Formats: sequence, structure tokens, C-alpha cells
Amino acid sequence: MSDLPIYRRRPRRSHGSLAFVTGLLLTAGIAVGSDGWGQFMRQSAVMALPSGAQFVPKPARGLSVQDWQDAATAWAYFEAHYRPETGFVDSISDHPNATMWDQGSHLLALMAAEGLGLIDDETFLARSAALMAGLERMELFEGRLPNKAYDTRSLKMVDYANVAAPEGIGWSALDVARLLMALRVFEINVPTYGPRIRALLAQWDLAAMAREGRFWGSTRQDGHTQYHQEGRMGYEQYAARAAALWGLDVLGAGLARPVLAWETVSGVDVGIDRRRASSFGAITPVLSEPYLLQAFEVGLTEEAQLLASRIYRAQEARFDATGQATMVSEDHIDQAPHFLYNTVFGNGESWSVLTEAGDNHTDLRTVSLKATIGWDALYGTAYTQEVRATMVDLAGPKGWMAGRYEADGRINSALTLNSNAVVLEALHFKHKGPLLR
Repeated sequence: MSDLPIYRRRPRRSHGSLAFVTGLLLTAGIAVGSDGWGQFMRQSAVMALPSGAQFVPKPARGLSVQDWQDAATAWAYFEAHYRPETGFVDSISDHPNATMWDQGSHLLALMAAEGLGLIDDETFLARSAALMAGLERMELFEGRLPNKAYDTRSLKMVDYANVAAPEGIGWSALDVARLLMALRVFEINVPTYGPRIRALLAQWDLAAMAREGRFWGSTRQDGHTQYHQEGRMGYEQYAARAAALWGLDVLGAGLARPVLAWETVSGVDVGIDRRRASSFGAITPVLSEPYLLQAFEVGLTEEAQLLASRIYRAQEARFDATGQATMVSEDHIDQAPHFLYNTVFGNGESWSVLTEAGDNHTDLRTVSLKATIGWDALYGTAYTQEVRATMVDLAGPKGWMAGRYEADGRINSALTLNSNAVVLEALHFKHKGPLLR
């Protein structure tokens, strides 16, 4: 990369039986009870949409020769960037830094690789055991939850630039939720790890990240810790399905409908987050990532299937209208500002390209490799196959590069854990269905 890659991100823990059962049902997308919330859940699954075809996920099917090659390329990232001394994998090539989001991706990628037969049981168990040992060793922010970033060589708390931060920089509730998803899928797939996983989580104050039915993160700045509601539409619902698997009260975040509005983008009515960035102090990106992850890991709820379908269709419609291949998601780029949310709609604008601070960089819009392979695994349309065929040159000996710049067709050479993990999850989904069945 041309510059230092800067990574971003987005009381007692309760295991009451009612919260836990409700959480499991929320994760499955099933309505609960007759107290109004159950009715609300049923209504959200059939919310009215303006006319237009709805895409549905394709069932599991065989992989092509190209699929197997693409999966092997994605696994190469994990071989090249694995840290045996800690069990972690670097979030970005040549940058020994890790977030909990990406270590969740790491564990899910391990399960996908094992399910595809890219690694044998011995390698899978050795790598997952090493990762568990690393999670058990790392210091927690204020003794409560994992810090936002760690040095993958030492597991010391750092900031996103990998500068030592002995007091930590805070926690991300969404990042922790992604790891919770991975740990729950892992526990179900390998039950013998259950006691060890639960002993690990018993040390974490999970309730601190879920309050009033929504997610709360923290930031350490100038010697003080501040707390803030975290997550926007799509990301909140994905995180809620993960946290609900561990009995957290996240019902407020579990449904998009309370914050949902409709916006016409490239002639397609797309669900957007009606909360304003100016009022809530956070960007509102509508993009591929959280819907693809939900589909590949636990399957889409009816509500998410509806919203995902419209997000996909808007991208295809933009291509139909302009001839410009369009596949948008969150991605690293190989130049400043290093990380961007390429959106269908965000902060009040169609096709905005946002930093975490809300700056717009439409000149740096990219065609996302992971979104391309992800939508192709989910829907397998003529359009997804056409775009995917243009991305084969992004494969390298150490994994997939992140995408291609729209403006001039240059390769975005950023090489990241998350891009390669999504490829593995996507191809596992295509071959076998969701990781949690």
C-alpha cells in the first residue's frame, strides 16, 4: 500500500431464560408471543413494497472449477497472514493489527474452509484452538469487553494505526457481535468447545454493549470513556441476530422497520435508514455487506430478504442505465482515506462513498470483489456472473485484492482478511448453504 493503512470500525450479563429463548427466535426470524412485538415481527415480514421483482436466494448447488480456484485463492490469505504466536490473522496485509470483527471473520472463514475441504480436520482444530487461546489471553478494555484493536504479534491493545494504547481505545459493539456470531456457530458445529467458549464469555461484560434493546459502543479519548449508540440499518439487524444467540436483549435492533424509509435509487425503491447522520452523529450507509453476511451465516429473515433484494436490484439497475459495473460494499482501498463505505444510499445521497466521518469520495468508488462473489453466490444472475468474470485478475498468490476503481478501472490492491473471508463464506453457502443450519 502507498500509505500506512488505517483500520476503522464501526451492568451484569443476563442469561435469563426468557431473554435467551426470545433471542433464539429472533435469530431464526420467528415471531414471539402475543404482546405486540410478535405481531410487529409478522407485519415486518410482509411490509408493502412498490412493484418490482423480488430476488430469492438460490439453494445450495455444486461449485464450478472456477469456484474451487477462487476458494483456494481466498484461503491463501489466511495461510500468508497467520500469526502462530497468537492464533490471530492480520486484518490487512503488512499491518499486524486485528479487530474483533475480523477475528470473527477469521473463525467463520476457518469453518467455511473446512466445510469446503480446503483444510483437513487437524488443521481446522489446530487453528481454531490457537485462536481461542489468543482470545483468552488478550486484555479487555477496562476489564469489560475486547478493545477495538490489538497487535496480532503480542495481543497488546493498540489503536487502528497499531500504536500502543495501554488503556485501550474503547470497544465496538458491532465488532464484538460479529465475533459472537462466529463463536456461536463454532460451538454448534464443534460442541466440545462449548464449555471453553462459555468460560471465555463469562469474563466479558456483554450486557454493557446492549442497552434499551440497542447496541452501545465506547470510545476512550483524553482520559475519559464516552458511550454511544452504535449501528445503523442492516448492521444492527445482523448484530442483533448474533447477540440474540447469547441471550442479549437486542429486540430494538432486531428489526429494520422502526427506522425504515423508502428511497428511489436508479428507479428502484430501496429501504434506507431514516435516522439522519446530522442528528445521530453516525453515517447511514445502505450497502451489501450485512445482508450477505446474514445470508451466508444464518440465512436471511423475510425482512432482510426483502431489503437485500432491493439493494441488489438497485446495483443491477445502475448498470443497466449506465453500463458501469456496480457492486458496492464497505472496503479498504490502497490510498488515503484507506477505508470507505461504497453505498447504494447514504447520508441523504444515492451512490455516496463515505468515510466514517461522513466525507464523500465518489471519485474513489470501487467495484467490490467480495460483493461481486457474494451476490453471485446468493442470486447467481446473468449480471452477477458478468461482473464476476471481469474480476479474475484480482486473484494473487496471497489472496484476493479488494476490487477495482470505477473511474479508471485500476485495481484496488488492498489485501484484507474480510474480503477473503466473505469469498470463502459465499462459496461455502453456494455449495452447502448457511454455516449455521
